Amino acid sequence: MAKNHSSKAQEPPGKNKRFYGICAVCCAVAVLAAAGIWAGVSGRNRKQAEESTGAPAGTAEEGVDIYADIAIEDYGTVTVLLEPSAAPATVDNFVALAESGFYDGLTFHRIIDGFMMQGGDPEGTGLGGSDTTIVGEFSANGHDNPLSHTRGAISMARSRSYNSASSQFFIVQSDSLHLDGQYAAFGYVTEGMEIVDQICEDAEPTDGNGSIAPEDQPVITSVTIRREEAAGA
Repeated sequence: MAKNHSSKAQEPPGKNKRFYGICAVCCAVAVLAAAGIWAGVSGRNRKQAEESTGAPAGTAEEGVDIYADIAIEDYGTVTVLLEPSAAPATVDNFVALAESGFYDGLTFHRIIDGFMMQGGDPEGTGLGGSDTTIVGEFSANGHDNPLSHTRGAISMARSRSYNSASSQFFIVQSDSLHLDGQYAAFGYVTEGMEIVDQICEDAEPTDGNGSIAPEDQPVITSVTIRREEAAGA
């Protein structure tokens, strides 16, 4: 597979290069992955938010569901239902980047089978992002986000700083509840989890952190935002 990309963007302003990932649990992930005990996958693709943050969301519309269709070269499309009631700033940021074409041609640069796949870095290294950062919408940062990192959750990657999320996101392959309260989940996969499973199975990381060689990184062809009337609206 030809897995190349040429799109570039600036580092977040006023910040040195840093690794954007799931920093708080990197060591635990490496140990667990090596031990082969990332298991217990649930069948849930989406967990409804039980309560709202109460914060306004620029993309939120009453009675409207917001979907993101993430087309991945050679694999297919993963569809995500976004949850602006739980993470309004996060959804606003993701939608704005997607609608600007920012994600087109970027890749999934970090993949750990049995855990997650991470992408959206214009550098393809885990060090890049867009030219802005957003507030971390999770409980450790003082935000009431009821979404859990169950199988199919989409969430924002970040550096050690709580408010460092930019463009990088990850899709959870197996229930990873230890991430709850530490990372901003903002939706759930509704279609295409078999594609996530296949990408994770095909991945050949070059290290224990899930790094994928540039030529082998699955390419994001496009991220298309759709708005549909919510069921029962």
